[in-house]
Amino acid sequence: MEKVVLAYSGGLDTSFCVKHLSKDLGLEVHTAIANTGGFTAEQLKDIETKAYELGVKSHTTLDVTESYYTRCIRYMVYGNILRNNTYPISVSSERMFQALAIVNYAREIGAKHIAHGSTGAGNDQVRFDLTFQILAPEINIITPTRDLKLSRQYEISSRLDKDGVLY
Repeated sequence: MEKVVLAYSGGLDTSFCVKHLSKDLGLEVHTAIANTGGFTAEQLKDIETKAYELGVKSHTTLDVTESYYTRCIRYMVYGNILRNNTYPISVSSERMFQALAIVNYAREIGAKHIAHGSTGAGNDQVRFDLTFQILAPEINIITPTRDLKLSRQYEISSRLDKDGVLY
């Protein structure tokens, strides 16, 4: 069975992806969350528990907090860089560090595929896809939410068990 590493947040889109990748595509799903410092230990444990409840083969937390801070955030703080003079522009750079960690993990476990749950609505898909394509052109990228043009309602209704619980 071929391995896929899913950049996993524990939200609806990536939870749907777990089931789609395993049941519909027949892949061995390994989830990974790249923590840049925004999660508590309890939140990370909850995300891990949810991943295993969905049936993943393995789940890991990739701690990139130190690297993200020393190579990026501190320069934004020093420069007082704000978008529209209002909020930090850290999300775009955060996605790059997450994607780097996911690529490294996929190589480490010998995955032939990387997946993410980004929709076609924002820039996260571009950040993930470009990073994956440039750093790991040999690894196939799977983007179910975007490619299947799924609605949130479809994702919810297609993955409910007989008791109405999302599985």
